[in-house]
Amino acid sequence: MNREEIKQEIQRRIEEGRKRIYEEVAIQIEKKKEAALNEAMQKAEREKQEREEQEKKHEEQRKKAEEALMKQAMEQQQKELERYQELERLQKEREEVMKRKQMEEEQQRQNQMKLLGKNKSRPKLSFALGMK
Repeated sequence: MNREEIKQEIQRRIEEGRKRIYEEVAIQIEKKKEAALNEAMQKAEREKQEREEQEKKHEEQRKKAEEALMKQAMEQQQKELERYQELERLQKEREEVMKRKQMEEEQQRQNQMKLLGKNKSRPKLSFALGMK
């Protein structure tokens, strides 16, 4: 082989080596890109799951707070109803007591009228002498 052929052979091998290195580097870069992309996707998925869990917790807390407020409102309403019913019962008792008292007073007055002879059931007698 002559010098020129050897030079060409060396140049060819250098080019093949460079080409192989470029291809290997390109393959490594592509693998790193894929790994970085996969990692980013996994991270995004984890963050999404964490957000969803946080939202779920907030929703549960909101529901618990709402249920507690509703329960408190119902208890307050029940207390007010019981208080109203108690006031109504007391008012009826007062009215009944007043009615009984009035009836007793009327009965006593009627008895006194009978005892004192002021009952209007008997006819009035006139003791006046008629002078003509």
